[in-house]
Order: sequence, then C-alpha cells, then structure tokens
Amino acid sequence: MVKLTEELIRKKSEHNELLVFSLEEISLHQENIERIENIQDYCRQLKILLMQSNLIEKIENLNKLKKLEYLNLAINNIEKIENLSQCESLQKLDLTLNFIGELTSVESLQSNIHLEELFLTGNPCTDYPCYRDYVIVALPQLKVLDGRDVTRCERFKAQKNFDENRRQIIQLQAQYQISRDEQKLRVQNEIESMENVDLDDEEKLKEFWNMKSEHCPEMRKEIAEKSRLANRNNKVDINEQKNDKFIPKLFNDSGRPYCLNLPKLDFTFSDEIDRYELNLHVYKFLDTSLIDVDVQPNYVRVTVKRKIFQMALNDEVRIDECSSKRSQITGHLLIVMPKLNMENAVTVKNCGTQKAIEMKPNEKFGKLKEAVDIRNICVDESEVPPLI
Repeated sequence: MVKLTEELIRKKSEHNELLVFSLEEISLHQENIERIENIQDYCRQLKILLMQSNLIEKIENLNKLKKLEYLNLAINNIEKIENLSQCESLQKLDLTLNFIGELTSVESLQSNIHLEELFLTGNPCTDYPCYRDYVIVALPQLKVLDGRDVTRCERFKAQKNFDENRRQIIQLQAQYQISRDEQKLRVQNEIESMENVDLDDEEKLKEFWNMKSEHCPEMRKEIAEKSRLANRNNKVDINEQKNDKFIPKLFNDSGRPYCLNLPKLDFTFSDEIDRYELNLHVYKFLDTSLIDVDVQPNYVRVTVKRKIFQMALNDEVRIDECSSKRSQITGHLLIVMPKLNMENAVTVKNCGTQKAIEMKPNEKFGKLKEAVDIRNICVDESEVPPLI
C-alpha cells in the first residue's frame, strides 16, 4: 500500500520548486495509492488534482480544497460518489472506469453549482436504460455528460419521466448490489483457494496470471499486489546480475599485462625513441574526477567511469617522470612516459643534407668521434646477400 505522504507530494511538486503550500496543480497518477489523505492539509491552493490509475476506494478528505476546479479519479475502485459538496469551485469531475453502481449518489453533487462536466463512462451505472435522462435532470447545472453536450431540449424531455426513471434506477441499483455482494464472496474464495495451493511462490504467481479474473475492485487490488511482488523479484534478479558482473582479467598466468579497452575509447599511441605517448580520446564533458591514471614500469592503465583501459609496454618506463595532461578544448588525455634505458639509445640528428648517427656517452662503449656515412657501406650492390 502506497500512502499519500508529504514526501510524495513534495516529490511531485518539482514544477513548483518543491513548494507545497502554493501548489495549484499536482499529478499523482499510477502510484497505487489506496486512500486520499493529507492532500487537503498541505495543498490548500490546489486547482487541479490528477489521481487517475490508482487503487482509491472512497472519495474523502477533500473538503478543504475550496479552489479545486478539476478532479480526475478515473480508473480507480470507487463505488459511490460522495464527500464533494464542500469543493465549491469544482467545475469538472472525471470518474471514468470506476465501479459506481449507485447512480443516485450523483445527487450529492447538486450543491456543486459550478460543476459543468461529468464523466462516468465505463461504470456499471451507465448500463441502466435511463441513465443519461436521470443524471441531466438530477444535476441541472451540467453542460457536458460523458463528452456529449446536454441540450435544453434533451433536459426538458427527461424531466417528464424523472420520477419514474428514479424508481427504476433504485430497483436496478438493488439488483446490482445483490450481484455485487455475490461477486465479492466469489472472488474472495478464488483468492483464498489460490493461496492455499501447495506450490512455491513463483508457481503461484504463474498460476494467478493464467487464471481468468473478474473485473472488480478486489481483483484489481490483487493484481496490483502481484505486480508489486513480480517487480520486487525482478529487482532482486537485476541486483544479483549486477553482483555477478564481468570482472576483466588484467594479467596472464606469467604476469604479462593484457591490452584492454573496456570504455571503447579511440586513442593514438606513439613509440618514440626516448618515450611513449598515449593520446586517449576521453569524452569532452566528462568530469576529470571520474578518470584515474596508473603508470607502471611495463604497462599503463586508465580507469574511465570504472571501466579499464590498459596497454602493455615493450620497454620499461620511468614512472617518476611520467606526466598526464588533459586538453581543455577536446577533453583528450595525453600521457607521456619516458623510457628507462636511454643511455644506449641512438639519436638521429639532421645535419644539413646528411644524416649523422651519434651515440650518447657510455662507460662501456665510449663515444663516437665523428659521423658515420652509411651510404658507402656497400659499394657494389652485388655484394648484398639475397633475401632468405
């Protein structure tokens, strides 16, 4: 059962900056509310109240809503029209698809002098032969009934047989009430017999959805309860799936890191002679606090919104000299990782039109004294051995 609490009302008043006292319109549809309460104490300025598609069984606790103009209680479990005489400004009342069989209860709306539109479509009372003639005479202020305009000629004709129509309606109401009492007992027995079946909860639920059901307030309430249980079970299954989510394997059995791209980001990777450069195309508007960079000697790992991007490196890097920068324009992340053993690396320098290769100082190999011309190493092309 969902209660109409202040928290729920405030949650539905976001369009009014969560201010309840000045609220003029609120929509509380499809909330499985079973009872109208608290709304008249918190929202005295209400003009439009929408509570369709709930499980409300009785119209009550609306007496203080003096400015209420439109009340929608369609698709509920209401069986009688009552307790609306104090809603002085009521102009439109929608009770479509309820279970109103006591048609004479519309006479309680006679004091609502501003009531112009009434909707009773889909209620048992609309099956009575003289339903429309009775209502347009009982409520002379009505201009529209069930979406059809009420003409003066139609009302004048209905007035002639009003007393006879009323007596007929009272008899039909009595017959409907007898059948309704029988239906209550029948449905209650069906529900109890279903609960006493020796099956587990899941099997009972399947059996309930497969059985034929009657259209009545008790069955609508039972269907809502079964739906709530099914939704709760689905949420439990989803949570279990989340707990059993995929955990990526980051290293093989020998300890070599794998290359992963779980965030599915574009990237460019440059293997320079003295460093590695990784340009990761991170989303432009992603908050930097959701990015974590971890550089190790033989791999680099970037976690983006808990999804791992990892790349293995062929050469070890200096983790204390690595840097990461993010572009304020594109949002891309640039990670620079200097290589560890660069003392023996060969650097190429442009010396005019010639290319010179120079080796850095090293205790073991010493230092090259002059440039080496690689063009004259092989003078005769016949000396080059064939490819194997």
